[in-house]
Amino acid sequence: MAEGLRERKKRQTRQHISDVATGLFVERGFDAVTVAEIAQAADVSVNTVYNYFPAKEDLFFDREPGLVDRLARWVRAREAGESAAAAVLRELRAEVEAVSPQVGLMDGYDRFLRVIHGASTLQSRVLTFQRQIVESLARTLREETGAAPGDPMPSLMAGQINWVYETVMGVIGREMMAGRRPVEVSREVLGLIDQMEDLLSERVLGYAVRLT
Repeated sequence: MAEGLRERKKRQTRQHISDVATGLFVERGFDAVTVAEIAQAADVSVNTVYNYFPAKEDLFFDREPGLVDRLARWVRAREAGESAAAAVLRELRAEVEAVSPQVGLMDGYDRFLRVIHGASTLQSRVLTFQRQIVESLARTLREETGAAPGDPMPSLMAGQINWVYETVMGVIGREMMAGRRPVEVSREVLGLIDQMEDLLSERVLGYAVRLT
């Protein structure tokens, strides 16, 4: 369905507010910027800001839903004959090899991370994201395999698969904050992914294979 004028304007307004807020956060730090200042800089009312973003943290993490469901989406879209872990490894390799901003391989990502490191509320939100990512993946694995409600295997497998993703994201973040070039980090992380795959058991690598 084509996007209507009203929906497009709302989307553009939301993006404008988010962009303005992010610029202020990067420049001054998260805690030093108020919602009133964001509203003024974006030329909207404070109520308008809260209509789009219920909490100040939402202004910084404006793509939260997509981040939380990323691994689950990769698993649901796996190819015939491919396991859940193999699908995540394939998608992760593709993004790292492409030097994708989706995994933090871009100039300026260090500034984004420094804002997080400087605000305890943002750090807490990151921990919440990490838990939600595992929970979302576990639910998907349970649905995809038809596991019984009390079966612990989907949660155990979700933890193993997420370990790869979270480790890769952590290494990328650390290296980007150290001033490394995205292309250089990409090459090194591709090797790391290979090493981590070697550490996964055959049971993990063969779990939730799509039959058709």
